[in-house]
Amino acid sequence: MTTTPGTEYPFAPVPPTEAVKHLGRIIADRPMTKMTMPYGGDVWLVHRNAAAREILSDRRFVREPFRTGERVVPFFVPFPDFLRGTLQFEDPPQHTKLRKLVQKAISPKRVREMRDSAVAFANELIDGMIDRGGVRDLVPEYSLSLPIEMLSNLLGVPSSDREKFERWSSSTLAVAGKSEAEVAADMAELAAYMTDLIAERREEPRDDLLSALAHARDRDETLTDAEILPIAFILIVGGFDNTATFLSTGVLALLSDDEQRARFTADPDGLAATTAEEVLRHGGFATGRPAGGGGGLVPFVATEDVVVDGQLIAKGDAVSIDPSAAGHDPAAVTDPARFDIARPDNPHLTLSHGLHHCLGAPLARMELQVGLAELFKRIPELRLAGEPVFSRDVLTQPMTSLPVTW
Repeated sequence: MTTTPGTEYPFAPVPPTEAVKHLGRIIADRPMTKMTMPYGGDVWLVHRNAAAREILSDRRFVREPFRTGERVVPFFVPFPDFLRGTLQFEDPPQHTKLRKLVQKAISPKRVREMRDSAVAFANELIDGMIDRGGVRDLVPEYSLSLPIEMLSNLLGVPSSDREKFERWSSSTLAVAGKSEAEVAADMAELAAYMTDLIAERREEPRDDLLSALAHARDRDETLTDAEILPIAFILIVGGFDNTATFLSTGVLALLSDDEQRARFTADPDGLAATTAEEVLRHGGFATGRPAGGGGGLVPFVATEDVVVDGQLIAKGDAVSIDPSAAGHDPAAVTDPARFDIARPDNPHLTLSHGLHHCLGAPLARMELQVGLAELFKRIPELRLAGEPVFSRDVLTQPMTSLPVTW
């Protein structure tokens, strides 16, 4: 596919303002680009926000060929096998059935009820950092601890098993640094642990998600362990790794922009919701780190020829949404290069959209809002004390260290 000069895709990391301009030129030039991934071959990367939403809402795009192993997932690294067995790769009607059950357990009402405990736990973590003083590492001491605690509460996992969960979670997403045997052993341990916990909840239900799933009857069918486990897996993996990185990125973005930080510290509770959305859309760019183009959400396969925004996607073609571009599409976002924590309308697709909208989105949003607001209320003079560190050994490339002081 020939591209207009200045609209090359993928493109190597460049300063964030230049990256946003480059994405803008691509979006003006074409709705999507076909690129060849290191694994799984060709995939369409969809750049325009409206085209992306159209695809995410269209049932003719499915994931079954990836789930069954008939097709290799087009991606930068070999896609972890276990993820292909999760809800993320199910299509309707099975996807709809499982999703409804989980949505009941992570309803906005349930998340509102969890908010008070999130505020209390965030303040406990902040107390600990203040007591210890000096230079603190925000990732393990705050950004990771908060979502793990919330997820443990939601699933019904004892907090004392948190460390095991961290190890298992990084293993499920491992793309380097761990042998296949180590990953397999960790996965087997996690499966055995969750299976035992599900059995316990069948005998003695509690007010948690695993109990709700273990006792869910959908048209008189009880979910099998084989169906419950992948749901628990996807929540564990998506539930704290990504949220922790969003939270650390949000802190780093605010510490990198004096104007927005001053706005936020003047009214953390009032601005928490819009700040969280802007961090999801533009946080990585706002930290000032170079940004490249060439990645997308989990792909789909077209079950028939479909024309989207004038571009034919042939039957059998793989297609993926490019959330960076969609979140910086001038047709959807005013002044996309600006980090604006009070942005009123924020149609980013970081948490996807439609059928596959992130199941844990209400929880992730709440944790991000609480995590940012409580930290800057308690330590408004927070500042960086070193460079952030990112892991390249894990699929999500999480931030693993963020030294701060005050």
